[in-house]
Amino acid sequence: MLAVAAPAPVLSPAYREAQRMLSAWLERGQREARRHALAARAALARLDAVERHRLARWLAWWCAAARAREATLQLRLRRLDNALGKAVAAARAQLPPPAVPAPRTATFPVPARRGA
Repeated sequence: MLAVAAPAPVLSPAYREAQRMLSAWLERGQREARRHALAARAALARLDAVERHRLARWLAWWCAAARAREATLQLRLRRLDNALGKAVAAARAQLPPPAVPAPRTATFPVPARRGA
């Protein structure tokens, strides 16, 4: 039997622009981010409800990948747009917990070379 693949979702230019804008905005330092906050808010304003939801899920994964800075990133998103920040936090809560590295096995000492 032939399996039919589901078509990939088509991302609107407004969504792609918002995605680019927010990822660049989150990577900037505090001073630079303040200067570009208006442009980031304008990019968010062009999204419909479905695209804002998709963006919140994408940002939740993005924050999860940056574990060390996750709290800071979520706080910055809340300051930029409170509704988006809450949506990202809700989406983040639905993601699976981070993988715990496997315990290391016992290592045996390697004898030193003679004469070294």
